[in-house]
Amino acid sequence: MASPSRPAGAVSLPGADSDWTEQVADAIDSAVSTVRDKTVVPAQKVVRAIVAGLLAGVLAGVAVVLLAVGGFRALTVYLPEDAWAGYLVLGGIFTVAGLFCWSRR
Repeated sequence: MASPSRPAGAVSLPGADSDWTEQVADAIDSAVSTVRDKTVVPAQKVVRAIVAGLLAGVLAGVAVVLLAVGGFRALTVYLPEDAWAGYLVLGGIFTVAGLFCWSRR
């Protein structure tokens, strides 16, 4: 049996037995993966940290407000007299906290 002949004008390339299209596709895939690993992955980590920090800050702010309201309500219920004692106690606490933060700036 005769081996199949090449068409007229066909050029024999070195390594023609290997599929060069797969090699090019693998090289492109490797380059894209490398660029993605060096750019997109660190950016995703930074964005996740920023979002988590903002969410924690908002939740902490809500918790502080709710604790202040709850503290005032507890003071007005358990302290005798009118609400002035609650205002006095919480005002003193917030004044001391504000002075402390002002001195640390």
